[in-house]
Amino acid sequence: MQTSRTSSSSMPDIGRKLFDFYLRHLRRIWRYTPNFVRVRRAGRIYARFLDKMVRRSSDRSQSFTTFFLRNRPELELLQMLIADKPTGAELKITVLACSKGAEVYSMAWAIRSARPDLRISLQAIDISPAIVEFAKRGVYSLRKPQPTDLSSDSYVRQNGHVDAIPSSDPNHWLFEHVSNEEMEGMFDIRGDQAIVKPWLREGIQWFCGDANDPNLIVRLGGSQEIVVANRFLCHMRPPEAMNCLRNIGRLVAPGGHLFVSGIDLDVRTAVARERRWIPVAQRMREIHDGDESLHRGWPTQWWGLEPFDETRSDWQMRYASVFQIGITSTRVPPIGGTNWKPELVSANGEIRQR
Repeated sequence: MQTSRTSSSSMPDIGRKLFDFYLRHLRRIWRYTPNFVRVRRAGRIYARFLDKMVRRSSDRSQSFTTFFLRNRPELELLQMLIADKPTGAELKITVLACSKGAEVYSMAWAIRSARPDLRISLQAIDISPAIVEFAKRGVYSLRKPQPTDLSSDSYVRQNGHVDAIPSSDPNHWLFEHVSNEEMEGMFDIRGDQAIVKPWLREGIQWFCGDANDPNLIVRLGGSQEIVVANRFLCHMRPPEAMNCLRNIGRLVAPGGHLFVSGIDLDVRTAVARERRWIPVAQRMREIHDGDESLHRGWPTQWWGLEPFDETRSDWQMRYASVFQIGITSTRVPPIGGTNWKPELVSANGEIRQR
């Protein structure tokens, strides 16, 4: 991910100071707004307005904060998508902005736990060479972070050496979503280190790459059945994120699936409509609500995620985090065969099964 700054950064100093003062006032109003007002229509309208102001003014920068098993409903949907693949079949999957590797190993765990017979070709990509090397090692400290610790992105900017990168970021312990049983299944514990087990490493290729690169599909060896582009497009300005998402969509094979969360919802909705992607309705709400840490930041932080709102006319498209791409006929089967049929949202907004 590349550091991005919004257009407000180019404001004259006096204009920026006035806007910052205005934004602090808006946040203060929200902070003292009672919950019973927040959930009413007027409260929701104000929250959406505040969210737009925050996103317009914030200086966005990269972040390597991550967790193992961060969004369980997302992993469960992944298992459903591959459930009906033929025995011993190949699964081609790419994870963009792989960060420290937690999402990559979590998805490998979900796939191999459900379908150990599959031949997995999993490609993990990030723009930072140090982060790619860190993730490839698969060795993580069990130490819980302290509030005074520097963040991972600070270490990468200041040092750039893989040995300096911490496993966890302040107030975000890498393993906080992992049970004791899962720790035993996924890691070999040696002292204060957790080492990813060999059976999870198998079939994973790591390399540096840019999701904006129009030739990325060549580096991947062709289109992919599943592409994961989670939690990095929100760090870009909307125009950059839209262009990047269009390029990412080209990586998905016809009938394949794109996982894309951690993005401005207006951006995702606009590109999905433009490209006529089909939202997968199965587990839509559960995936949207699957990472509670993102909801805590809304609407006062640019990385926050708005609540699921079925009163919106566009909610089926807006809150989908998984899309099926390249559907030209209703006869095109989903990944994994024809027995399990995921719920989809049609162009007119109706939920249907294929």
